Amino acid sequence: MSDIKLLFAGPMGAGKTTAIRAISEIEPISTEVANTDFDECNKAETTVAMDYGELTLDTGHILRLYGSPGQRRFEFMWPLLAQGALGVVVLLDNSRPAPLIDLSSYLDAFAAPIESGRVVVAVGRLDTHKRPSLDDYVDAIAARGQFLPVVEADVRRRDDVLHILDVLFSQIEAASSPPGNGTAEAEPNEWLELVQHARMQ
Repeated sequence: MSDIKLLFAGPMGAGKTTAIRAISEIEPISTEVANTDFDECNKAETTVAMDYGELTLDTGHILRLYGSPGQRRFEFMWPLLAQGALGVVVLLDNSRPAPLIDLSSYLDAFAAPIESGRVVVAVGRLDTHKRPSLDDYVDAIAARGQFLPVVEADVRRRDDVLHILDVLFSQIEAASSPPGNGTAEAEPNEWLELVQHARMQ
């Protein structure tokens, strides 16, 4: 394995395109068009297929960054885009009318990567919209019998996006390493090495 595919998912306006742009070393490829679904989100443009960017690690390996469309009519694409992804970042916008319902939708859509410990939830606009709190998100996830790291992030800031990835890679590394008795199946060593190098960025 030479590259790592990561997926940024979330509703319209959550910041997927912005997050990829914040860390991509190439001009991101975007499929944004004029938004006609203002009931879903009051923004001028929206992604209709996917966004794409790249970030090269010190090892020369490449993080391939994909962003999924946020409109519910493209929901069928979410698990398709997650195929082959080492991890998924679910971005949520705390200023939306029902962000905990948004959370539930994405937890349903990405059940497989959640089961394998490859998902992190990042919440934006907590500075202007205090409720729900991060604890409310954690409690909602726990009520489903799941555990996921939940972090606050401003995806306009490169450092915040890199922190999200560091948390994601920590999650993947922990899930990929077998316990001391060696009964769990470990990930291939190259995957773990790539994750560890990514965390050292």
